[in-house]
Amino acid sequence: MVGQFHFGAAHSSIWATLGEICRSRSTVDTPPNGLNNSSVPRPEAARRVKSYSGATGYVYQYYFYEVEKSHRGSVRGTEYVYMVSVDRHHVFPVRIFVQQDALEKWTARTGQKLTGTEEYAVAKMRLFQAFDEIEAMAANPPDLIVDNSNLETLLSQLDI
Repeated sequence: MVGQFHFGAAHSSIWATLGEICRSRSTVDTPPNGLNNSSVPRPEAARRVKSYSGATGYVYQYYFYEVEKSHRGSVRGTEYVYMVSVDRHHVFPVRIFVQQDALEKWTARTGQKLTGTEEYAVAKMRLFQAFDEIEAMAANPPDLIVDNSNLETLLSQLDI
């Protein structure tokens, strides 16, 4: 017959053996914790450096570095980290902690829930507020918070 192949018994036994091996192992090369290549470091991301001219007269260069859920004491929230420079040589982290309970109270009051993008925008507005108010930021990097006292003001700047 043209176009048909017959592999024979030897070929069938190889596939049967491979099938048994695969069924006997639950994973091939993945460790029990489920992470493959867990020791490989996170690749460096391309960062988009932006500038902001603060009301203090300083021109800041900054870029978004990372975000993670965290706790400060018993307070839950999300921490946004920006890397900032005043002189383009020395870079320092500025952390903005957005308190979860402030967001929940705002949601209960307005019936709206902030999206992840809107929460990021609130953190960035808090960073800009610090650029406008704090003169010696490089000497003493601030630890910034978004809570009930400033959330509404920051949201109003975003027309939310």
